[in-house]
Amino acid sequence: MDKRQSIASGGVDAIRALTPDRDITTAWSSVEKKCFDAGAAYLAAMERFDGDRTPAAQRAFDDATRALGDASRALDSFYEAHRTELEQARAMLAATPRLAQDAKALAEKAQLAVASAPEEFTGYPSIRTAWRTLDSAVAALDARMGARDALGARSAAAEVRGAAETLESAVAAAPAKDKEARSALASVKTRTEAVRTRSGRLAPAFSTLLREFNAASSADLSGNEKSSDRHIDQATEDLSAARAAAGSGNPEQALEYIAQARAHLADAEALVDAVTDRVELLRAVKSNPREKEQAVRFTLRDAQQLAVNRGLVAEWGSVLDAQLARIERARNALTGTHPDYWSYLQDLDSISHFIAGVIDRMRGSAR
Repeated sequence: MDKRQSIASGGVDAIRALTPDRDITTAWSSVEKKCFDAGAAYLAAMERFDGDRTPAAQRAFDDATRALGDASRALDSFYEAHRTELEQARAMLAATPRLAQDAKALAEKAQLAVASAPEEFTGYPSIRTAWRTLDSAVAALDARMGARDALGARSAAAEVRGAAETLESAVAAAPAKDKEARSALASVKTRTEAVRTRSGRLAPAFSTLLREFNAASSADLSGNEKSSDRHIDQATEDLSAARAAAGSGNPEQALEYIAQARAHLADAEALVDAVTDRVELLRAVKSNPREKEQAVRFTLRDAQQLAVNRGLVAEWGSVLDAQLARIERARNALTGTHPDYWSYLQDLDSISHFIAGVIDRMRGSAR
């Protein structure tokens, strides 16, 4: 019984150390106490029986023997009920030192890869950062192992393995970085010229907006030209910095500047497109103002029919009827030589979004 109790106790300790969320200490405590009590009673009965062969001593001995049997059966029952958890936890705990050792071996292999790499690569930010991360991960693993924190050690070992893989990948990628940077420089240079050409369309497009449409239809775009120019200028500066970094043997820094340049160019393009797209959109509405309105009215009729079909007119009928009045107000606001088509579109979009929300709620309430 003592041997089986020791095995079970080791498994419980392993579960407690490795999987706290599956702690079975409460279930184990009563079994363990029964084993301890039975063992103590047996030893006391044996000691008494050695010097006292009276019927009372015999009964005490028999009672202790039965208690040992009961405790053994309780122990076996507990073990069978939790066998998988106990054995898995014990195996995991036993494997933890080897897991840590294997992780540190991978770390050493990755660090040796750095030592074997050409000297110009070791200064790359990706390699320096990955080295520091791996160094910290190994130190954390050593600390967990020293504290006998098995769960923490297994997690730290995983961090070491990941950091070692990252460092080796950084070393493997280093030779291609120079070519990548030079290719990216040429690509961004071409794109910068293209965006600068596209930006030339912004001023004429904005002038068209002011000439053909209500001033309110383009008020939110009035700063786009200057903002676009700033982004292009910043992209040009980033491109120059990238060229200098590549020339001084730091292609990773060059790629960072190139990424910044690309972001600025994307912003510049978006500012240009916002103006040219607005011209196309407003011209389309001007040529057929009723198209968008009819689409919203169609959506409204669908919503009203859904309310009827699902018996929700009392709850949503008046709300939907109110949207018809909103549509009428939006249409009636199109007055003057240059109606505000932009506000008209925004109003209709708002109404359409509201109706879609009502439809979702009606469908949800019917489930």
